[in-house]
Amino acid sequence: MGSLWMAFLVGGILCVIGQLVMDLTKAEVTPGHILVGYITVGAILSGLGLYQPLVNLAGAGATVPLSGFGHLLTQGTLRAVESKGLIGAISGGAEAAAAGITAAIVFGYLAAVLFNPKG
Repeated sequence: MGSLWMAFLVGGILCVIGQLVMDLTKAEVTPGHILVGYITVGAILSGLGLYQPLVNLAGAGATVPLSGFGHLLTQGTLRAVESKGLIGAISGGAEAAAAGITAAIVFGYLAAVLFNPKG
């Protein structure tokens, strides 16, 4: 049960940080900026070996947020470079994230077809 609370805590902290950045900065920080920033920071921390300990501690609390997507892309790229060489730098991230990207497209399409927005 402790890991469930840790996932909730870490995921919540990541969300709070993003919200605070949008609310407290003088510059116009949009959700798009947060999206790109979190993916980039997750990728950089993963490449430096600093994100995996957070994943080990919080599980889905670290892998579900956008920073976890950056981590997934980086780890996929590193594995592909080891096995395929330089071409793996191009294909590795997409291969690692293919299932999640496909699910997002399919479920997004189904939601758009099945539900009418109120406007």
